[in-house]
Parts: sequence; C-alpha cells; structure tokens
Amino acid sequence: MTLAAFLAVAALHLMAAISPGPAVLMAARTGVTEGFRTGAYLALGIGVGGVIWAAAALFGLGLVFQAAPSLLLGLKIVGAAYLVWMAWGLWRDADQPLDVTAPTSLPRTPASAFRLGVLTQLANPKPAVLFSAIFIGTVPPGTSVFVFAALLAVVFLNETLWNIAVARIFSLDRTRAVYISLKSVIDRIFGGLLAALGVKIAAS
Repeated sequence: MTLAAFLAVAALHLMAAISPGPAVLMAARTGVTEGFRTGAYLALGIGVGGVIWAAAALFGLGLVFQAAPSLLLGLKIVGAAYLVWMAWGLWRDADQPLDVTAPTSLPRTPASAFRLGVLTQLANPKPAVLFSAIFIGTVPPGTSVFVFAALLAVVFLNETLWNIAVARIFSLDRTRAVYISLKSVIDRIFGGLLAALGVKIAAS
C-alpha cells in the first residue's frame, strides 16, 4: 500500500467522521448535558466502535453483506431501533429541567459513557459498508499487519479526536447556558434528528 493511498484513506475517513450522524449528535448532547469529561469518554467509545467496523471491513464483512443482504438489513433494523429508542427517551424527558448541580442523565460514569459511545457507533452498520468500499480500492492483497494496524489507529484517532472536539465545544458555559434556557426545544430537536437518522439507516 502506497503512502498516497494510505493518506487518501485517512482523509476519506476523516470526512466521513466529521459528517453529521448519530455519533456526532450523541457527542454534542453529552457534552452539553454532562460536560466535557463524560463527552470525552463517550468519544473514546465511538472511536472503538469505529475500529470494530473498520476491522470487520478489513476482514471481509462487506463481502458477507454482498452475499447475504438480509444480514445487513437485519443489522440496520436493529441499529435503527436502538437509535429510535434513544430518541424517544430524549423526547419523553424533554420537559424535565436540568439540575445544574449534579448530573441528571446517563451515562454518569466513564464506563457507561464509553459503553454508550460504542453502542451508538455500532448501531449504524453503514460504516462497515463505507470502509469496505474504501479498502477494496486502496488496500491491496498481502498488505502487512503493520499497515492494517496503522489504518485502524487512524480510524480511532479520527473518530475520537473529532468527537472530543464536538463534546468540548458543546460543554462550554455559553453553550450550556443556551441549552438550559431552551432544554425542551433542543432535546426534542436532538430526539427528532436521532429518530430521523435511525429511520434513514433502516431505509437506506
């Protein structure tokens, strides 16, 4: 694998990580409701979830999806249901005031924040398809395990650092003050977007 191809994969994935999706949306809301520290642990989970999908693509999951489209459809439906369930929780609790003196919503621990990040990323199987399309054209047969490891490291860093940045921006006092004043509206917007993304994943 040439250096140019490696850098192309890194750039393509960075653009995919930056594009709005369930992971970015969850990083933003976690940052604004629970602060930067919890958002950073969530971002680490998102990064690990991205590595899982990328590793699966490197080992041929995309080919499995092509041979058994029903498997991909099933994963999409399960993932979409998970996102819609989270969206319903946001919508249902939108009118509950935010207690600024204590965390009020899960995740309340680093472990649960990390787990939520992983599950949010794995709820969207489309990255596996995207990774497969990218890797098929750029990663030749016989590529060394060190290159594979470097690709997975890039995926982890892109996903984690971008979502840490999102969580940081949304954890700022000014952003948090706006959220507190408009919580019911913003939570319903977050919930609506998350549900729409879930439906889009299932239908695409």
